[in-house]
Amino acid sequence: MEEFVLAGDLGGTNLRVAAVDVTGRLLFRAEADTPRCSDGRKIVETAADLANQCREKLGSDPRAFGFAIPAIMAAEQGRIFSSPNLPELAGYELADSLRSQLGLTVILENDANAAAIGEYWLGASKGARTSICVTLGTGVGGGMIINGELHSGPDGTAGEVGHICVEPLGPPCGCGSNGCLEQFSSASAIVRMARELIDEYPDSALVSTEGFDALQVFRYGMEGDPLCVEVFRRAGAYLGIALAGLINVLNPEAIVIGGGAADGWDLFIESTRSEIKKRAFLEPAERARIVRASLGSDAGIVGVAFLAFQKSGRVGRSNTL
Repeated sequence: MEEFVLAGDLGGTNLRVAAVDVTGRLLFRAEADTPRCSDGRKIVETAADLANQCREKLGSDPRAFGFAIPAIMAAEQGRIFSSPNLPELAGYELADSLRSQLGLTVILENDANAAAIGEYWLGASKGARTSICVTLGTGVGGGMIINGELHSGPDGTAGEVGHICVEPLGPPCGCGSNGCLEQFSSASAIVRMARELIDEYPDSALVSTEGFDALQVFRYGMEGDPLCVEVFRRAGAYLGIALAGLINVLNPEAIVIGGGAADGWDLFIESTRSEIKKRAFLEPAERARIVRASLGSDAGIVGVAFLAFQKSGRVGRSNTL
């Protein structure tokens, strides 16, 4: 049996675990709804159950378990500071609990950092020594690769692109600030903005759509619904404001945009590029390739699989971030 690791990705809606080989190929995957409770115990139980499904399917033991989670954390210590969209994780000893359940080495990483690693290893930013990965999902995450190394900072909190303030008087954010990018360019923000603007567009299809979600806003937008088109234009503009600042500071070769809300690419990317052109220095703005993530929802899983192989000594120096 070929060597493999287990790699998990915890989202606000789904929890996924896959068996991954050393080339990044997914051998088997299992999925469940993300459980909600007052602490992280049910998350551990669900992750362990999915991991054991993968073990049983492959009939052998993995080298390690990597887990991508939506949290501000010190990955090396496995310490979680906060998780605005899954607050039950704050302070919870997630890594220790998973080790106890699975009997494996457990590596935790912020989900956007994991996606950045995945895209750098096998995806859209492969070959770019300095790149930024932005994930547009329930929230907005970010990960930075600088000179071929993941940059997470001394506290492990670098790369929180979603909590760049783009509108000082904007709506409150789960992080405690106001007007963060997450409040304008995430899937949940798209729904909120559509609700705020709906009275201005009485002919919009959303007026007669009860309890609509971001996917419906996207679908109507692709059909030309003016309200939905405007919501994505605004989301893209605020994203461009944030990215222009990052281009000026970091001079990246590539900016990779992924996550579920990135499916609205055709509706927002023009306004994103327009804001970058207006706000960023000419040369670095022209250098930075703004591209869609190529690994889709598997980017985080591929990224933590790499880290799990790295931790177990299976990947060589030439593959090291």
